Amino acid sequence: MIKNKETTFTVIDLFCGVGGFSLGAARAGFNVAHAIDNDPIVIETHKKNFLSTKHNSINLSDVTGKQLLKMLGITTGEITGIIGGPPCQGFSTIGKNHAEDKRNDLFIKFYQIVRDIKPKFFVGENVPGLLREKHNPARLRANKILNKDYDLFPPIIINAGDYGVPTSRTRVFFVGFRKSAERKIALIDILPEKINIKTTVSQALKGLPIKIKHDGPSYENGLRKVKYLSNGSFTSRLREIIPNVGNPLVIKNLLKNNLVTGCQGTLHSDAVLKRWEELAQGETDKVSRAMRLDPKGLCPTLRAGTGKEHGGFQSLRPIHPTENRVITPREAARLQGFPDWFLFHSTKWHSFRQIGNSVSPIVAELLLTKIIGTLKNT
Repeated sequence: MIKNKETTFTVIDLFCGVGGFSLGAARAGFNVAHAIDNDPIVIETHKKNFLSTKHNSINLSDVTGKQLLKMLGITTGEITGIIGGPPCQGFSTIGKNHAEDKRNDLFIKFYQIVRDIKPKFFVGENVPGLLREKHNPARLRANKILNKDYDLFPPIIINAGDYGVPTSRTRVFFVGFRKSAERKIALIDILPEKINIKTTVSQALKGLPIKIKHDGPSYENGLRKVKYLSNGSFTSRLREIIPNVGNPLVIKNLLKNNLVTGCQGTLHSDAVLKRWEELAQGETDKVSRAMRLDPKGLCPTLRAGTGKEHGGFQSLRPIHPTENRVITPREAARLQGFPDWFLFHSTKWHSFRQIGNSVSPIVAELLLTKIIGTLKNT
């Protein structure tokens, strides 16, 4: 299915990562005008999927919102919305969760940039750990920056599994609209409706190759045939095309030849394989702490690991429901809600980091669809 949504509604994606938020915005009907991140590797990957977006590798901690306006060549109030997920490691309950973590300052920076650029709305995403009492000062400081000019909603907690995504990933969204005398926007106006029927791991991985050999990390070795065996809202999103988004050659290869990228295998030792042979579905390996996915359940939250500046640790990957191997990048992408034509980095290490760091594009789409509908009615 092709969406032909010509729009004058534009957004900037701050801390854009690989583009989960950007994809959700594009599907909702927004034009992703600018994407910004300080990681040149994710910027290069983002470029492969968002051909008409202007990209900038910028460390946002080093610039003000007014400086950013000049760098992007835009004027105050020109942009409809700002979206983004500031780094969450300092707030995560999995990490050290230090209130003084310098990365936490980027949450405040997000609000400062919104204040200076003055979009009609903003949506920020982060981990639920940000709602812990020790981080109250950061949230209060952020709200104080915008509460004069923006109507700020209470934090919105969303579990992706309640919205048709095959993962139990929970995140908190911070939303605000520029104050207007014309209409007071209520929380009910922007809350997406939950989906009663969950998308299971089995449904999400259906049609992808099961037998994966460790043939090497190259792009070519990750190219595999896929079969589409069922219809439904999740399956339709796997092939759905959005104007000006996606690499034309990759999309053509998918639609004409049913070829997908990112199916590289991982080499495991004999000792690991022996342990995993005894592992039941839904059970966790006591040594590696990796869980074998339950085909009838949801995938646990996929994590990104750390960049080289923080040790370069690979995040733990779930084990395939029936095979004695960890999931491939393409399987991880499916579980996070990305379409089959979406490109990630050619290496598994960067691909898993990009997927684990991303906002689920399905959640982003549902939330931003409600927001764009509200904008059209104001």
